[in-house]
Amino acid sequence: MISPSTTHNQPIQPELDLHLLSAVLLLLGLGLVMVYSASIAIAESKYGEGGTYYFLVRQALSILLGIFAGMVAFQVSLRQWQTYSHYLLAIGIVLLTVVLIPGIGLEINGSRRWLPLVIFNFQPSELMKLLILIFTADYVVRKTAYKDHFFKGFLPILTLLAIVSLLLLMEPDLGAAVIIAAIVLSIMFINGMSLKMFLGLLCLIPIPLILLIIFEPYRMDRINAIFDPWNDPFNKGYQLTHALIAFGLGEWWGVGLGGSVEKLNYLPEAHTDFMFAVLAEELGFAGVATVIALFFFLLIRTFRIGRAAATQGDQFGALVAQGIGVWLGFQAFINMGVNMGLLPTKGLTLPFMSYGGSSIVINSIAIAILLRIDWENRQKRRGLNV
Repeated sequence: MISPSTTHNQPIQPELDLHLLSAVLLLLGLGLVMVYSASIAIAESKYGEGGTYYFLVRQALSILLGIFAGMVAFQVSLRQWQTYSHYLLAIGIVLLTVVLIPGIGLEINGSRRWLPLVIFNFQPSELMKLLILIFTADYVVRKTAYKDHFFKGFLPILTLLAIVSLLLLMEPDLGAAVIIAAIVLSIMFINGMSLKMFLGLLCLIPIPLILLIIFEPYRMDRINAIFDPWNDPFNKGYQLTHALIAFGLGEWWGVGLGGSVEKLNYLPEAHTDFMFAVLAEELGFAGVATVIALFFFLLIRTFRIGRAAATQGDQFGALVAQGIGVWLGFQAFINMGVNMGLLPTKGLTLPFMSYGGSSIVINSIAIAILLRIDWENRQKRRGLNV
């Protein structure tokens, strides 16, 4: 895939951003190790001694499937993504509707978020994050002349966001709705949306959130648990208290890989939503800082690719790249914040690391699109048509 080209006055330049690719592969590799470590106890309790490798094998297969899907997505030009963004979004909305149908959508722990497939359960909300990102980038480029016009520019995309959010809340999946809202609004803001409309929207956002808390008291319980999880450590604060214990046990260098106590059926969802807490216990502050640094580096490279695309006159590519950065960075921040007790408990995975086939595959496709944007930038700088 890498074929260097040279000029008389320029050093050899690779075809891909190898630094970005290396950071992602490091996150995937570390995530695979930690998923195995965090899932040993639950796998053994569910499937016996012979099932110890159950989650490890499935996560490895998800990574391989994600790499394959990413290689396919890399072959698709940005122009094609932009041309078919409407159809892709329509497919995403159909899938979000289908998953709500009893008998088709799979219900787990009171939420109907998955479509059962042969190999794994597919989560349409993960796909929607990518599809609405691509559509919004195309929309704001086409509607640049109306970016300060409420009815012609802002209202249509706001209506779409409301429809998608409603479908997600019916699952329910508030976490995905928050991420999607952040993606849409950030792309519009980066494109130069009226500051007055943006600030006005920020003032309106708390209203539906307050209503959601009123109609679903368990959400208020999660908020209260942040301020004093030890007030009810065996019920409402159970998950958070054990996550905090894991962080405390880890100290500077951790108790050692595989040495976590909290993963031994004490910390719920230790291999999915709270895998970061197990990492903190086993690898300590050093491991936590490494993961944060990798995500920070990923975010920097993402925005640099977006800035390079804008310099080449590719506004769509710039918005897609920066939207991917906001998506992955914000979701990682929420997951880490939940694990550290800074944010209410929310069912969001840590990108590239937590157990979950849908998340791994879709995140891999997003990185492939990001690499494609960077590749097209490099070809344009060389004067080549793409």
